[in-house]
Amino acid sequence: MNWRPACYIMDLVDSGGAKVSDFHPERAQFRAEVLRGLRRTPKELPTKYLYDARGAALYERICALEEYYPPRTEIAIMRANIGEITAHLGTNLRLVEYGCGNCAKTRILLDSLPDAATYVPIDISMEQLRRVSRELDNHYRELAILPVCADYTGRFELPPLRRPGERTAVYFPGSTIGNFHPGPARDFLRQIAGICGPGGGLLIGVDLKKDPDILHRAYNDAEGVTAAFNLNLLARLNRELDGDFDLTAFRHYAFYNPIEGRIEMHLVSLREQTARIGDASISFAWGETIWTESSYKYTLEGFKALAGEAGFRVARVWTDERQWFSVQYLVNVAPA
Repeated sequence: MNWRPACYIMDLVDSGGAKVSDFHPERAQFRAEVLRGLRRTPKELPTKYLYDARGAALYERICALEEYYPPRTEIAIMRANIGEITAHLGTNLRLVEYGCGNCAKTRILLDSLPDAATYVPIDISMEQLRRVSRELDNHYRELAILPVCADYTGRFELPPLRRPGERTAVYFPGSTIGNFHPGPARDFLRQIAGICGPGGGLLIGVDLKKDPDILHRAYNDAEGVTAAFNLNLLARLNRELDGDFDLTAFRHYAFYNPIEGRIEMHLVSLREQTARIGDASISFAWGETIWTESSYKYTLEGFKALAGEAGFRVARVWTDERQWFSVQYLVNVAPA
């Protein structure tokens, strides 16, 4: 996926503070990719477009839900093992985070990495990136914070290293690697290996296979927040691409596919209908779906094999007692 970057730097705050390197996709590229996905069979939309400002806020609400176990489980793993984790990351570090979100987990790391030189948060939501970068800049006064607004699956440039001997480690928390199908996941990990460089590290969250009932509840919460998050994608098309989707004519539907080992999240058309994006029309049959997200769940051995194909060696794995979730430190062993 190759975005044409809008290469300019914009101020994060009126005076001082961090600056954001902006490689955010342009509206025309957004529209083209949406139409391409909606004209496929089955229809699909890229998961990344769930995360506009409202989507990011809804996702923060999801992370606080009782049913949605990954955030609190991952945070508990990190807090219980932070000494070992930071020992693996090392000193004189440039920490690059893919999909920084609200940076709750990042703070756990930064509080224990006093010698870190630079923190580079990457996120597609400009509004959220502005907010969290300002907060971190105010709190970690000795740390250079250099945010990048970009689709991290596409093309972007990292700010240069700031001091001699600085090494790069990538932080990819949550279970976001599960949003990639296995082939693209391997390719994406190879891309990260290129960012890390030989001997560089990747600290990554990986959701593990478990009782399907637990997974079903996690993506079908009783309050309907995940449903609102999913439907907001159509609302975003209406707001930003002159769409006319009737949100009452679609329903959130998420289920665990045990053959593929993944959660699938869809929007189901409740009637035969036609929606428009500008001058383009998209027809839906009754019961036809738009596939909006996949979330693959792994065994430890299965993810180890995937990481190995991408040039990484699993150096250390930390899990909770139930082995619902894992935090893993990988080392790039691919030749330069």
